This record gives sequence, structure tokens and C-alpha cells, in this order.
Amino acid sequence: MLYAPPKSSMRLSRPPPLRNLRAFCIAARHCSFKIAADELFLTPSAVSHQMKELEETLGVRLFERKTRALELTTAGHTLRDEVAPLLDALERSLAQFTRRHRRKNLRMLLPPFFASELLVPRLATFCAAHPDIDIQIDTSDPHPRSHPPTSDVSVLLAAEPPHGMNAAKLFSLRLAAVCAREKAADVMRLGREVFRETALIVHRPRPFAWASWAQEVGLDAPEPKNIIELDSMFAVVRAAERGLGVALVPTALCSAWFETGALVRIFPIELALSDAYFLVTRPRDAEKPEVMALTDWALEEFRSLER
Repeated sequence: MLYAPPKSSMRLSRPPPLRNLRAFCIAARHCSFKIAADELFLTPSAVSHQMKELEETLGVRLFERKTRALELTTAGHTLRDEVAPLLDALERSLAQFTRRHRRKNLRMLLPPFFASELLVPRLATFCAAHPDIDIQIDTSDPHPRSHPPTSDVSVLLAAEPPHGMNAAKLFSLRLAAVCAREKAADVMRLGREVFRETALIVHRPRPFAWASWAQEVGLDAPEPKNIIELDSMFAVVRAAERGLGVALVPTALCSAWFETGALVRIFPIELALSDAYFLVTRPRDAEKPEVMALTDWALEEFRSLER
């Protein structure tokens, strides 16, 4: 005995085109070939032809064609109720797919303090100008020294541009001596003796920065009451803000702290270092529209920080 598959698993030898099913759902919703034609930018006769083709393919009559009216048959009602939600879901899926694959993704590697204090507060202007670009920011490396293969763009602090890369200089690094607002009066009163009475906060990657700063100011190398050494600039800034001592902080990255009064400069002279922040990309990535957009934005946004 031959096996006969159940009806639910039987397939049409020639499935109807999706355009015919879409036209049917619109015509069924309005009970009008003319309105369906207007929505589909077709003629009423073209819609009528598609409906006849669909009825022949399915082997059922879907519409009762009357002189002044068009009505759905029982089969037409069933088909509309079952197919319309499926077509709507298909159109939504295709629209999401298209949007997802038309969007551009920009992967960035940034020093954590640069990201939190300088880039993120300004990023809204870039996102508003480029809503089709998604951004992924990696700040896992506290002191990135090279441009990794997993990033499209990096911001690196270095004395010179990385070899073999496209690099645009954003601004040079300058350090200012600061303390907490509550400690400012005592610091000013002590003057040059401040270092004998106050802890010196040191950023571990730059252990000799205070000696260089003292030489720039015209002071002897500090002989502090004690030293607090920290491995991140954020920790240095927070320690100074909490009144633990005096610190050297990057002026361009700490503008918000100065504006709120959380940090106060204790000497007007800044220490200009040879290091600068560079926006770095691989040569093959430099012509990507999203990379070019970020580069142009960053150069314009940070131009005022170069002195």
C-alpha cells in the first residue's frame, strides 16, 4: 500500500508569487481592486489579473465579483486571516534585516580617562550627525600603546605617530598642578613649602613628572611629606578631589573638574610634555566612510585643545 501524506504536509506544485498574495491582502482589506491598485501603483486590471492568477493557482474562488461591489468568499476570508499576519511579519523581518545590514559599525579603542572625560561627553554631536553609525568603545587597556586588529580607530598617547599607521594628531599633553577646593587656601598659604606639608599624588606611568614640573616652574625637586602612587589617571584625579594631596593632571581632560571647582590649579604654569594624543587607523581602514566621518569630527572637535 502506498503511503499518502496528510493534507497538512502537502505542498503546492507551483506556489503563488508573493506579489499576488500581497495584492490579495490589500484588495481583501478594502474589498476593492481600485484601492489596492492605488496602493501598489498598478492599474485595477493588473490587480484583477493577479487575483485570477492566484485563484487558479489555489484552485478556489476568493472573491464574489458583483456589478457594484467586491466581496470575499468564505475561502477568501480564511486566506486573508491566515496570510496577512505572515506577510506583515515577513515585511518587518526584511525591514529589520535591511536596516541592520545598511548600518555601519565603528569599533574604537580608547584610554579610559580620555573616553570618560573627553570623548563620551562630546559624542552626542557625532551621533546626531551620523545616526547610521553604531559605536563600540573598548577601554579595557588603561594605557594602550598600539592599534589592535580588533579596532577600526584607536586613540593613543605617544611621543610620535605609530609607524605604518594613519595617524592624526589631536592635541599635546599638558599637566597642571591641582588640589581639592577645600585645600586650596592652605596650599596658597604654604606656597613653595606646600610639598613639605602635603602628600604628593603620583601617576605610576609618569614617576618623574613632578621633577620635570618643578624644573619648569623653577623649584627644587619636591621632597613631599609622603607619596601616594596610583596606576590610573582617574584614581589620581579622585584622590586630589578628596583632598589627599596635590596632583599633576592633564588640563585638556580635566576641564569639567575645573569648571565645577572640584579641582583648583595651585600654580599657573603647566608642564608641556612631548606626548600627544593621536587618532590612529590602519591605512586600509582610513577610507571607510565611518572612519572618515569620525576623523573629521574629532579633528574639528578637539582642535581648540591644541595650544
